Amino acid sequence: MQVESSIIMFFMNYFAVNLLSAQVGLTQLFYLGQAGFIIKSRSGQTLAIDLYLSDCGERIEGHIGFKRLLPKILSPLEVVFDYIIATHPHFDHYDIDSMPFLMSNPHTKLFASAYCKIFADETKLDKKRITYVKPSDTCNAGDYTLHFINCDHGSLAPDAVGVIIEIDGKRILVTGDTCLRLDWKYEYLSKGTIDIMIAPINGAYGNLNEEECAELSGVLQPKLTIPCHFGLFATHKGLPGLFMELMNKKYPDNNYYLMTMGESIII
Repeated sequence: MQVESSIIMFFMNYFAVNLLSAQVGLTQLFYLGQAGFIIKSRSGQTLAIDLYLSDCGERIEGHIGFKRLLPKILSPLEVVFDYIIATHPHFDHYDIDSMPFLMSNPHTKLFASAYCKIFADETKLDKKRITYVKPSDTCNAGDYTLHFINCDHGSLAPDAVGVIIEIDGKRILVTGDTCLRLDWKYEYLSKGTIDIMIAPINGAYGNLNEEECAELSGVLQPKLTIPCHFGLFATHKGLPGLFMELMNKKYPDNNYYLMTMGESIII
């Protein structure tokens, strides 16, 4: 009933309402902070990438450096996703508290790096709906084609992957948590021109820093660069203002956009 739907929507987080009511016929990208993004295709299929929806980090790491500094804007039970990607098993990419709820719908499928299997098995996720991926794997997921690529997160996560997502005629590069690897230029560009590049700027735990993300943008020349992985934890660093200054100074012809938590853009 329409009335019942309205009541349910009223008690949802504002972000969930925006996501669920996003106009069909448009391809949209939503940002949830840290490295978490959601893509909604023209037909309405949803792909979630590296969502961190809980506050398990402080409990796992045992100190205030991993206290969540940004609000939780989505409950894992508010939205049913068609597909989920976890690029590596760190808790802010594979949220061990939220994943069982995200996968509670029998139609949701998960694409995860190899070591995520440890957590999936511990929580008894449905093995039939999980694909463990490695670089060079290509997976078809409804409206989406997922090309998994190399990602250098060092010994912290040797199984980490990046992904090139093809959706509705657009190509999105998600580098994953990686250091600067300009020698992978041709792999990043292997599927053609990049419409959107999403990459970290925090410079901690082996990730790209602000200058390195800008340099990668300069080399790959995506139509739009979106920085991520900043603001959520005190220990993770990352200054979007510095990234902005570097882009304006060194790569003035490259378009970039700073997304705020909960924001969406049409792509």
